[in-house]
Amino acid sequence: MRHPIDRREFLRLAGLGGVVFASSLGTAGCAGTMSTAKDGGYDDFYFVQLSDSHWGFEGPPNPDAKGTLKKAVAAVNSLSEPPDFIVFTGDLTHTTDDPKVRRQRLAQFKEIVGELKVKDVRFMPGENDASLDRGEAYQEFFGKTYYTFDHKGVHFIAVDNVSDPRALIGDEQLQWLAADLKQQPQDANIVVLTHRPLFDLYPQWDWATRDGAKAIDLLMPHSNVTVFYGHIHQEHHKMTGHIAHHAAKGLMFPLPVAGSQPQRTPLPWDPAQPYRGLGFRDIEAEAKKAEFKLTELPVQKA
Repeated sequence: MRHPIDRREFLRLAGLGGVVFASSLGTAGCAGTMSTAKDGGYDDFYFVQLSDSHWGFEGPPNPDAKGTLKKAVAAVNSLSEPPDFIVFTGDLTHTTDDPKVRRQRLAQFKEIVGELKVKDVRFMPGENDASLDRGEAYQEFFGKTYYTFDHKGVHFIAVDNVSDPRALIGDEQLQWLAADLKQQPQDANIVVLTHRPLFDLYPQWDWATRDGAKAIDLLMPHSNVTVFYGHIHQEHHKMTGHIAHHAAKGLMFPLPVAGSQPQRTPLPWDPAQPYRGLGFRDIEAEAKKAEFKLTELPVQKA
């Protein structure tokens, strides 16, 4: 019988137990916004980010297309210390022109992730899920495409920059974002979850949001903002002023570094390292140190 292992022991055994990046939560606002624990301190917590599972994709470069998502679910379930919650930052399924197939894939994805032991799971669409029908099918299975929630003193904002096929957030949602931010103190601890990068990473490959600068401008007056996103199928870190942006690896196939080759084609499968470039992320909020600690976890053979 296989026994669950401690989360930190899992990270050590995976060979990726070290922190690869830290983002400031900011100390100025902690006293007013972080949850108070019974001992008088502030609550630490951690959550898991998964992205770009592209359920329904078949063929090269991933001969295990039906296995990587299930392996990621099993890896998360193997942790004896469960995360507070889990987020999927888009492209849950692979694109299809057939509305019936789109719904079948969304249903299959939902069934697979239903095996997660942690039941607080947050979703958002990617363009593969939502751009062809403006999120109609996605909303049938997962509800709103943009929303907010609060957890232990951190305000989370899920932004939809994919349902509009023009890669726009749109004026209506930007007005909603502005209204939400007005309710937050300037020093509030804010995490933005989105699929595409809000900044212009590489527009030639659709690695941008056309009105993302407007969202960044709305966020800029707040001193403690961190953005987690997907879409580019690789780890990437970027600062826009004091705002940190962190891209996550995907679960189906890795993509090349921006502009490193003529086309945005997936990197080839390596039989010697079959899951190289695939993975997910552990994000630990340490209130006492006022920072997020990011650790990248691999997809591994069962």
